[in-house]
Amino acid sequence: MLVDPTEHNRFMATALSLGRRGLGRAWPNPAVGAVLVRPSAAGPVVVGRGWTQPGGRPHAEAEALARAGEHARGATLYVTLEPCSHAGRGPPCADAVIASGVAHVVSALEDPNPRVAGDGHARLRASGVTVEVGVGAAEARRAHAGHIRRVRDRRPNVMLKLAVSADGKAGLAGRRPAAITGEPARDRVHLMRAMSDAILVGIGTVLADDPLLTCRLPGLSGRSPVRIVLDSTLRLPLDGRLVRSAREVPVWVVAAAVAADRAQALEDRGVTVLRGEVGEPGRLDLAAALRLIAGRGITRLMVEGGPTIAAALIALDLVDEAALLRSDRLIGAGGIEALAGMPLAALASSPRLKSVGIEPVGADRLELFARI
Repeated sequence: MLVDPTEHNRFMATALSLGRRGLGRAWPNPAVGAVLVRPSAAGPVVVGRGWTQPGGRPHAEAEALARAGEHARGATLYVTLEPCSHAGRGPPCADAVIASGVAHVVSALEDPNPRVAGDGHARLRASGVTVEVGVGAAEARRAHAGHIRRVRDRRPNVMLKLAVSADGKAGLAGRRPAAITGEPARDRVHLMRAMSDAILVGIGTVLADDPLLTCRLPGLSGRSPVRIVLDSTLRLPLDGRLVRSAREVPVWVVAAAVAADRAQALEDRGVTVLRGEVGEPGRLDLAAALRLIAGRGITRLMVEGGPTIAAALIALDLVDEAALLRSDRLIGAGGIEALAGMPLAALASSPRLKSVGIEPVGADRLELFARI
């Protein structure tokens, strides 16, 4: 073994950090990180780094190998997901690793994709590369939650974001929007957007707020995710901010059977209209909508509104993570409940979700939840 096993966690943490650079940009592929390490008189030294590039190619391993060049021969590769063993838009990463002369591979996880599913590791071992699996596995499962969910359940990993007042409200009476949280909390939400493949809202939120749903942090405007609206009857305003910006940042609308001329008017403005399934009572089938979205490559979905969709996702057990931003501001008895028809405790005390941390964000508090 070329690198002391006590160093494995450190280099895998570096690979995981690199992989996070691809979150929100690598779909439909997972955002993988890779590090190549060689021994030296002064200790192990990194000779190549890589992460999955926008659109999913090149893969992290290919990027790291290209940067390392001949220094890859005899090195140890740390990678956050099993190297692929099937040809897609490029040759299999497992073959590239073998050809480079890498001697040892430390892999966090076996890829659940049936086209890989251990075959990449087996191919490496058959060629004389030593393989160790499981270092950093818990963190890698979190990093690759979208990929794993899409492969296993044919839907994206769903992260629900809620901003609520001290009295559990999400807006003013009459569905009027309210600035519940402060600027630091809003900046955190924009960062969450930048790390998501897509944002989903209901048409009620669009009609009430006319949101833009882009990432507006300095330097990250190019990381804005796909914006998805659930809109069974295509009420999306042609003059709204989403439609007006559809050619700059993609907008998808999931609708039921609607008038062809209305759909054409949206498509003429750059909006993608997707045909969803109708459930009961006459609403879009949320589970089917998530499968439809995953079928187009989305792995990490951030849900930002509104209360009806949030409550429906919780009721259907389709929430995998949640970000609950709490403010000290009071809205009052006439305000809109954060979850339509159910108490906030349905999320905060859900038996399916556990709190994994609370932190201050400016004057507000952010509590994160994850599926048990």
